[in-house]
Amino acid sequence: MGIRQLLRGTLGWNRLEAVAREIAIRYDRPVVRMTFLDAENWLSTPCVVDEDWFVKIISPRNAFVHALFTGARNLGAVTAGGEGFFERATGPVEMARHELEATRRMQEIGVNAPEPIEAFEVNGLGVVVMEYLEDFTTLDALPAEVVDEYAVDLFEALSTMHAHDLAHGDLREENVLVHDDQLFFIDATNVDESQIDDARSYDVACALGALEPYIGASAAVEAAAQFYPESDLREVTDFLPFVNLRPDHDFNPRTVRDAIDAIESDE
Repeated sequence: MGIRQLLRGTLGWNRLEAVAREIAIRYDRPVVRMTFLDAENWLSTPCVVDEDWFVKIISPRNAFVHALFTGARNLGAVTAGGEGFFERATGPVEMARHELEATRRMQEIGVNAPEPIEAFEVNGLGVVVMEYLEDFTTLDALPAEVVDEYAVDLFEALSTMHAHDLAHGDLREENVLVHDDQLFFIDATNVDESQIDDARSYDVACALGALEPYIGASAAVEAAAQFYPESDLREVTDFLPFVNLRPDHDFNPRTVRDAIDAIESDE
């Protein structure tokens, strides 16, 4: 059993069937078919319902693990020289409602995201329902030359979020989808808006860390520099070692720092 599966846990069929019944009632269908996804997801059980909806089922165990991760991430942010900016959810339903709201906010400011539908509770489980995007590919499943084509688009979307005081908080390859030749963003996390500057730097560090293994540090930093001035990129360097400690990032922070220094020296 993988570490993600161990931490996420497994929901019993009786609880999953209760969610299926509730969805069938809410959307006026006699029955629904749930297809569970083997996704790299720590904090929910993801599934597709009737090929119409993407559903995430969040358990109390998921909420507990989320709280542990939040504490660890805030400690990492402090060691990077900032303040903790990740907010802790009080339980599964709050996690579901936050993800729905974060997705709505992304759509409102013009960032592509699946259509948010609703969030609700079923027997202590949080359930969030969104549009199911067919024929999508996660960024990490693309060849490096194709990832390179989307690097500028990624930072453009990220800068749009930041211009509206919205941070993603969990930007990694699995949370960036390519659908109809456009980037879509999922799984935004809860960030304290009073610490938005540090959260922005963390987002950019995550984006650089996600891209560096595919397109190299120089190309990733050049794409970021189209939307972030040298002073902002210099702030990003403090977060690179912290981001690299995360199990879902694997890049060379020194080469990214050197690429940022090279841009600084050219200006």
